[in-house]
Amino acid sequence: MPEYRRILLDGQVTETVRDGDELVAGDGRRVPASAAVHLPPVVPSKVVAVHLNHRSRVEEFGIGLPATPTYFHKPVSALNAHGGAIVRPEGCKWLNYEGEVAIVIGRTARNISPSEAGAYIAGYTVANDYGLHDFRDTDAGSMLRVKGSDTLCPLGPGLVTDWDFHGKRLRTYVNGQVVQDGSTDEMQWDMHYLVADIARTITLYPGDVLLSGTPANSRPVRPGEVVEVEVEGLGWLTNHIVSGPTAIRADVGAQPTESEEVLSTALGGDWEFRGIRPPRR
Repeated sequence: MPEYRRILLDGQVTETVRDGDELVAGDGRRVPASAAVHLPPVVPSKVVAVHLNHRSRVEEFGIGLPATPTYFHKPVSALNAHGGAIVRPEGCKWLNYEGEVAIVIGRTARNISPSEAGAYIAGYTVANDYGLHDFRDTDAGSMLRVKGSDTLCPLGPGLVTDWDFHGKRLRTYVNGQVVQDGSTDEMQWDMHYLVADIARTITLYPGDVLLSGTPANSRPVRPGEVVEVEVEGLGWLTNHIVSGPTAIRADVGAQPTESEEVLSTALGGDWEFRGIRPPRR
């Protein structure tokens, strides 16, 4: 399966093709993949993410899936890459990993059926849909700061084409220990369904990214820890957590909180509001 990566090569943004352990530029230059400075493999105009999709995640919260998927938006300013640092702002505690598969659009898509959607997908890459749950009480509806803060959308290392998404293993590791272990077969809505659903009212352009959901056991990570997401056939996405150099400003806006909703979501515990409203991932 061809794999394409964007890297910095001699100071220039360069498109490369993976050849074993090396990345090959169009002019023939080669660089070891392990030594390359990676960029996000695509440049999307938007990143759309589904809330709940993996059955293990739903069972963890003890709720039922909605009849149809719901979504949120991550701004492109949150984009990050393989090897990049994930910044947990000073004064925040509840930064959670969420290993996922990212769908990359290859052709402009609007008003297509699920059976047609595959022809509009360029390929797939690995994602980690980090969530800063300290802002969940104020941004739970939009997820803007929870999921859209800077650095919280790493993608990579490469874009893989001709990848069959059925029956693929997805694992997340923290400091080398498995913390999530799921499969694409536990998704309620597959990749084609998600693309067709969004494209009913939102035009998807080449490079746009859809995040397809995470398995159970999303938990907080701390500065100094290394998080890796492995997807069978797509490779490994590796990032490390760092602390932001300054605290969240206290002279404007809502401040980080530790409500029952924040803790229940971050730690995967009992849901205080069960039966009143469904949790938002």
